[in-house]
Amino acid sequence: MKRGIVLVSGGLDSCVTAAIAKNMGYSLYFLHINYGQKTEKKELESFYKLADFFKVVGKLIVDISYLKVIGGSSLTVDSMEIERGDLFRKDIPNTYVPFRNGNILSIAVSWAEVIRADRIFIGVVEEDSSGYPDCRKQFYDAFNQILKVGLAYTDLLIETPLIDKTKGEIVRIGAKLGAPFELTWSCYGENELACGVCDSCLLRLKGFKEAGMVDHIPYRK
Repeated sequence: MKRGIVLVSGGLDSCVTAAIAKNMGYSLYFLHINYGQKTEKKELESFYKLADFFKVVGKLIVDISYLKVIGGSSLTVDSMEIERGDLFRKDIPNTYVPFRNGNILSIAVSWAEVIRADRIFIGVVEEDSSGYPDCRKQFYDAFNQILKVGLAYTDLLIETPLIDKTKGEIVRIGAKLGAPFELTWSCYGENELACGVCDSCLLRLKGFKEAGMVDHIPYRK
């Protein structure tokens, strides 16, 4: 059976990506990264619940809290306040974690070489997102070129099935595939009640509204 590593933060997009990979016939291996994020506890809780739901073959949790030491993001630096969300933002928000996805992909590729995975799935979104540079299609096209010359075997590819989708489309796809939205967590700053005002919460709520569905996780606002 084909083996697929899915990068699972515990959020909406990674959950739907896992559902897509399963629907494509891959046996699932879940990778979760703790990088010193403020919602590390809640994200890890969601990861375990999703791993149980999808009955994964294997799971790996890696700590790269050096990203918190490096700093530069309100997601990891305690003294930095997470910016209020803005769906019309043109600049990169302070929630961007410098080259986080590059770090995470490198770990996923190392694990893929060991378990001989066929694909790495990541739920990045360019079309309807906060505008992070490591969520752009050209970034993943370039990374796949690196894989052609930097691996012990050359069949591995990174898949980004949501890269050009809107949040509404993502919610509809997830609903069709039976994705357990209620087990996910998207909020950038809260671990009990989602704030409802950060970029991630606003985009999530936008997606459910566009899909004509109700989001059943608890919100503070």
